[in-house]
Amino acid sequence: MTDGMENIKMGNKVEISMENGMELSMDKNMENNTLEDVLNEELTKIKPVDTEFYKKCKDRWNSIAKPLNGLGRLEKLICQIGAIREDVNAPVEKKCAVIMCADNGVICEGISQTDESVTAIVANNLADGIANVNLMGSISNVTVIPVNIGIKEEIVNPGVLNRCVRRGTGNIAKEAAMSRNECVQAILYGIEMSGYAKKQGFDMIASGEMGIGNTTTSSAIASVLLGVEPEAVTGKGAGLSEEGLQRKISVIRKAIEINKPDGKDAIDIISKIGGLDIAGMTGLFAGGAIYGIPVVIDGLISTVSAILATMLNENIIDYVIPSHAGKEPACEMLSKRLGKKPYINADMALGEGTGAVSLFPLIDMAHKIYSQNITFGDINMEAYKPL
Repeated sequence: MTDGMENIKMGNKVEISMENGMELSMDKNMENNTLEDVLNEELTKIKPVDTEFYKKCKDRWNSIAKPLNGLGRLEKLICQIGAIREDVNAPVEKKCAVIMCADNGVICEGISQTDESVTAIVANNLADGIANVNLMGSISNVTVIPVNIGIKEEIVNPGVLNRCVRRGTGNIAKEAAMSRNECVQAILYGIEMSGYAKKQGFDMIASGEMGIGNTTTSSAIASVLLGVEPEAVTGKGAGLSEEGLQRKISVIRKAIEINKPDGKDAIDIISKIGGLDIAGMTGLFAGGAIYGIPVVIDGLISTVSAILATMLNENIIDYVIPSHAGKEPACEMLSKRLGKKPYINADMALGEGTGAVSLFPLIDMAHKIYSQNITFGDINMEAYKPL
């Protein structure tokens, strides 16, 4: 899994190797704005999606021997992919799922049924090909890439890519999750992963995460982003009791009161009440826009990350693709905030990127018609005309 990646040393120096061959060497003790300058420089590479390719893809759809817009939003989805890739063929064959794995210090507040050891267990399962997303993704030949961006336990499995910023975050009910510097570093690692995916020839990326306690951090962020009370966006996660839910809401409210995140500053929000998985996925979405590769949103945690990414650069919105409408209370509100309507509504809440990879078979079926079906010209039939 680590083939083709440059080693990142986690001592006094951090070396980030970007897809374009540029190596960035950064002292972890530098002033925060130095790392942010690196991030801002990467973000300047993002350009709006080329609408001409979208129009060319639409013309191709209209030439296919079927009723106009017969596949509805799936036709627009293929056009979006073609525009992102700047390729009228809209390639979708080679897919990967990047799963950001990290622990959250807030777990000690009793906001989950399980302890943080589960994060390491599932990360190893992801590497061994036996986790939920591995099985579901196998339907579309998805390569699963688990990334240790902040697991508390030591991970020695060679199939888990090591990009560990720190071993778990602080308890947001008492302190900030991480420093601003650590947050930016995690975002840069996410960008790096998109560059790696592009370099390896992947056509699409599914975003995913694994981290016990991350519905608490993401619900806290959702409360800030949407400007609503914690109870409006907080669910039971992986099966909390009603008592546990009320404790979770109370912890989120306390975290926001103590840390006072700036709702207009994505990095401030993540570093104070978020998680390293969220920071990594935020970078993954930004990287998709930098390197011109579509990134598919999963559920609650992923949607929060996508919104945070668009706060870094508004053009990122055109490079992200929604997948499913998760059952957590915040999902619908966040999708509306993002302006992206999910394609699947199945009350999923499994995590790991399973909702994102669930979209791939639908994309494959639509693309099959787009790329292989006969045209009106092939059968000497007059094409349908828009009315």
